[in-house]
Amino acid sequence: MSLELSACTDGELAALTLAGRQAAFAEIMRRHKGPVYRLIRAHIGDAEEALDLTQECFAAAFQNLRKYDGDRPLAAWLARVAINKSRDWLRRRRIRQILSFASSLPPETIEGERDEAPGADAVTFDRAELVRLSRAVSQLPATLKETLLLRTVEGLSQGETAAALGISGKAVETRLRRARIKLSNILNCA
Repeated sequence: MSLELSACTDGELAALTLAGRQAAFAEIMRRHKGPVYRLIRAHIGDAEEALDLTQECFAAAFQNLRKYDGDRPLAAWLARVAINKSRDWLRRRRIRQILSFASSLPPETIEGERDEAPGADAVTFDRAELVRLSRAVSQLPATLKETLLLRTVEGLSQGETAAALGISGKAVETRLRRARIKLSNILNCA
């Protein structure tokens, strides 16, 4: 008997993975790699590093799959893993920059400096607005940025966002409102 993995729920795929079906985890990755990558990329601002962190996120998810509650949304659980990986990466980058600066190493040893200049294809108004908005989002505090990205970019429900961030639904609502106000202020001042 052959099981059609694409018809399984995320909880069923997790259970199948834990039972030794590697293909089930491949289906989980197929379903969720796009949203996880987008979340990480928006969080750290580096497309190439986001690819690596996405792989690390799924490796960590695979190792810790026993901790996942199959009755809850897998997208929220994976978002939590992705946010933790992103925070760790940002923390390591800051430490490397501080150590590099303190030891007066040449600037090329500092990893992760973002190129803020838009490319040639960013000449159009829409592209310029996207760059402007991305910069404004990157200025938000992490708690507000994470909530905004999960709700508006990734489309998680209020409950899923709350589960991913380990906060209440009301806190999600409050953070989202604050993020929008702060984002509006940043964009109006720019």
